[in-house]
Amino acid sequence: MDWNIKPSEIARWSNFRDRQRRWLSSLGIYDKPWLILGAAPSPTIPEGILSTHARVDINNAGLTAKSLGLGRADLTIRKKSKSWDEHPTLNTRGLLWYHTRPSWVLKINLMMMPQVQVDSVMKLTRSERDALVDIVAGEGVRGTGDIGKASNGIAAACYALFVGVPEIVLCGISLTKQGHSYTNLVKTRLQVEEDALVLSHLKTRPDVFTTEPDLAAEAGIKLWQAVG
Repeated sequence: MDWNIKPSEIARWSNFRDRQRRWLSSLGIYDKPWLILGAAPSPTIPEGILSTHARVDINNAGLTAKSLGLGRADLTIRKKSKSWDEHPTLNTRGLLWYHTRPSWVLKINLMMMPQVQVDSVMKLTRSERDALVDIVAGEGVRGTGDIGKASNGIAAACYALFVGVPEIVLCGISLTKQGHSYTNLVKTRLQVEEDALVLSHLKTRPDVFTTEPDLAAEAGIKLWQAVG
């Protein structure tokens, strides 16, 4: 593997990557570029990008996508503690769920929520999530900022890069905008220092872009432009 992983951990992470690749391939999105849609206010979604990119919603960003008439998500990445009351009609082809229980238990949980439509679910533990961020960034995030871990949108980008998704485009992700796109409640943005640290290691990668001019200016991430 090309990542800086301890020799004793190489087999474990190789198996992890292979399992995730098989699952993403079954969804038809492993070989496609991804538009990762976070919940920062007023996301910039270029016209036509969803004809070429899989849409990956973070937590309840699907509510914003629904209000914009964007249809079903290709993948939703969701943390265990996120309330289902906010988005009880989640509609997504794949669900990558940060959880402690096995995937088969999560399938049963989803069956008990008739309004939720999920074709396939995969579990990812919090320790795996945080380890992937450190591996891809090449630097530990613990001890940085107010929480010591990257936000779910940035962690999703690290997951995608690790498994080998060909291109990542960050949308609705910000270091400065307060609140969320799907609610009028203005919540203070957390994990700013953590995200800035990780992005400082990703900004030179040829496969990482953003649609957000403010994120490009603040973090040095290249602005995405349609080819041709």
